[in-house]
Amino acid sequence: MRRLPTKLFASATLAVLTVLAGCGGSDDGLPLNGGAPSCDLGTQKSWLRGYMADWYYWSGRSPNPEPGPYASVPDYFDALLFTGAAPVPADRWSYIESSASYSQFFGAGRTLGYGVSVNGLELQLPLKVRYVEPLSPAAAAGLVRGDVISSANGRSAAELVAADDFSALTPAQAGDVLTLVIDAPGGAKTVTLTAGTYALTPVPTTRLLTLSNGVKAGYLVLKDFITQAEQPLDDAFTQFRAAGATELILDLRYNGGGRVSTAALLATEVAGSTRLDQVFARLTFNARQSASNGRYVFGSVPGAAFDRIVVLTGARTCSASELVINGLKPYATVVTIGDATCGKPVGFQPRESCGNTYSAVNFEGTNALGEGGYWNGIAASCAATDTFSGTLGDPAEALTGAAVAYLQSGSCPVAGSSARERSARFTQRAAQRAEPGERSGMWAD
Repeated sequence: MRRLPTKLFASATLAVLTVLAGCGGSDDGLPLNGGAPSCDLGTQKSWLRGYMADWYYWSGRSPNPEPGPYASVPDYFDALLFTGAAPVPADRWSYIESSASYSQFFGAGRTLGYGVSVNGLELQLPLKVRYVEPLSPAAAAGLVRGDVISSANGRSAAELVAADDFSALTPAQAGDVLTLVIDAPGGAKTVTLTAGTYALTPVPTTRLLTLSNGVKAGYLVLKDFITQAEQPLDDAFTQFRAAGATELILDLRYNGGGRVSTAALLATEVAGSTRLDQVFARLTFNARQSASNGRYVFGSVPGAAFDRIVVLTGARTCSASELVINGLKPYATVVTIGDATCGKPVGFQPRESCGNTYSAVNFEGTNALGEGGYWNGIAASCAATDTFSGTLGDPAEALTGAAVAYLQSGSCPVAGSSARERSARFTQRAAQRAEPGERSGMWAD
């Protein structure tokens, strides 16, 4: 029998509404209400100051300026953020977005965009398409991973990289147009994309791989921790176990995070029936909200545990993805292949006010052993370079191939110097929103 993971809280006597407030989200993915009583600028800023004092993880350690001089709520929000104290960096994660956008993504599993992502974080040429959302305008236009972009909206790839400006890839509204020139074997081709709202595909690829020794390995890509991922995840693990897979490759290289409950479900799928009610993750709030401290525990699904998990990682592997890696480590051998993760062991309690959702850092996550604090990212067990080419899940693709080689030999493939050199540079940029349209975070629910 399948039993879902559970969230438990420090005080069993808490009322239901208090539990929801401490958890930081509603079961349908919508942000909590409880914002400013009116939406004039002064009232909003006053509410924000009180909210941050009560619920911000670094309350008492962050600036607390008077709100009067700030001309907008976003300006004041930025002024309230933690400025850093070694080893903890300045808060580069908290942000505001429209509640409509937040609810569309986490509730409906949909987003507005073109559906094309590039290797912008690397600031290198050639500028490549690294990922295409399967149901997006980019997919409908025939763009694929590995396509080389010559220009975007008339600006050359070299100019975009030099300016570290990829904002053209994120539309302001439906109907916006992105014109890409793609280098193709037969000559340059122009692709015109019109922004629209499309359904996300959080589990775009699953495969069963047979290793050279005949052992079977399940492989899956998880792009977003949203509720729409949960049935495909369950289906994939059911198929893996039915096919006799004893090894597992989780491709989280482009997963910036999402709901903690979905992360706990993924961990439960990995653990099978062996870890029921054991701690997957602990969430710790600030001193004022210590009654909201809680934990997520494993559920149970039929079948044996995967005792060794290979996770494909990189600078875009963030937050809820890191929580899965860290949360499984006390119970299984977790081997990460690729690059260091982004370094975000903290998460959000989304709060709605005046049409906006505030994702401010509210808690820190640790595993059953109290381990966390990976502010510089979780280092790769085996360094390997993502070439941004090849089909995800194909052993001929760089990181998939490295994972298959590791499972067959038990040792890390030889990595080039570029893979080792990137980690230090990525540490400085990984958790910044360098590539528009990406979401990095974990949202308790």
